[in-house]
Amino acid sequence: MANWTIYQVFLAILMIVTGSINTLATKWADDSESEGRDGTIRKFNHPFLQAVGMFFGEFTCLIAFKILLFTYRRKGYSEEEMPAMIKGSRDYNPFIFLPPALCDMTATSTMYIGLNLTYASSFQMLRGALIIFTGLLSVAFLGRKLKLYEWGGILFVIFGLTIVGVSDMLGDSSQKDKNSMITGDLLIILAQIITATQMVVEEKFVSSRNVSPLEAVGWEGFFGFSTLLILLIPMYFIKVGHTIFTNPGDRLEDAIDGLYQIYNSWEVTTGFIGTILSIAFFNFAGISVTKEISATTRTVLDSVRTFVIWIFSLSVSWQVFSGFQLLGFLVLMVGMFLYNDVIIRPGIMKLLNRRPHVLSDSEPVFESDPTDHLAPTFAPNVRTSDNEA
Repeated sequence: MANWTIYQVFLAILMIVTGSINTLATKWADDSESEGRDGTIRKFNHPFLQAVGMFFGEFTCLIAFKILLFTYRRKGYSEEEMPAMIKGSRDYNPFIFLPPALCDMTATSTMYIGLNLTYASSFQMLRGALIIFTGLLSVAFLGRKLKLYEWGGILFVIFGLTIVGVSDMLGDSSQKDKNSMITGDLLIILAQIITATQMVVEEKFVSSRNVSPLEAVGWEGFFGFSTLLILLIPMYFIKVGHTIFTNPGDRLEDAIDGLYQIYNSWEVTTGFIGTILSIAFFNFAGISVTKEISATTRTVLDSVRTFVIWIFSLSVSWQVFSGFQLLGFLVLMVGMFLYNDVIIRPGIMKLLNRRPHVLSDSEPVFESDPTDHLAPTFAPNVRTSDNEA
């Protein structure tokens, strides 16, 4: 870090802060109470509406891309002179982003349901399961051969996830219903299978097109936003009861009620807008860190925001301290560092005066957060373009 410029330090801090805010703002909205359209005061339980907001945040990256591209062209920049985040091929069909966007839409909605049922810190840690499924799917469909240290990383992640799950089951029952927490945890892990599928699809069909990372994020945001916005209509007429969702009339999603709650509570409004703004800046920061510093640095910074989310959750009494959860986080960190060949193995090889094989930081990386858009906390070492959602 001694050789970092002020701008690079700014990008690193921006990535940690906005990435943390993205999860925390969503959880804050979940835990805030507001009057709905039926006059009942209840918590904001609208994961699909929140996912629409998140994808709108990603869509703003496409708007930013168009503005930047227009600006640099007006200044007479050639394609080779363009900044890394907007440099790329323009010869492609935007619909190549529809399949990964549909995966992202399904995974994000599922994770938001899970987040509503469990702790924000558990949500962030359990996303480490992405390493397991991306590694296995890349072997099955991309023909990758995982190295021994990558398999070791996967085993550590499995062990760490198990500890986090046990921590949730043994936690303070006065704060969360155990059955709800287990359901939420399982939904988050299930979503990582879908996210891993998304990353394999991107690697196989998108990365070869050499599309600008910012543009790719924006197109996936556009397709996710428009598709989910349309799906809100049939969701209004689907009755699911009050098992997980608490919408008036037992609806799967009542976007009208959600808008009422956003209007009636500044806490919900702040959390909802915070999700939209933070994902946009987080995508910018994540892409910039990868291009300005390295992909491995981005991986390490992603793990730092998990720690920030955990500390914040403890400080505002969203949960109580658990030694099991801390142990699970540390084991997950070891697995993440092993899988991505960061810190641990290079450090050992340096001590042994040997030069380890490390993925070149100059190679493009398309990390899809999903998410955090709910960018993956433990990003697998699969070379695709830079998509955080």
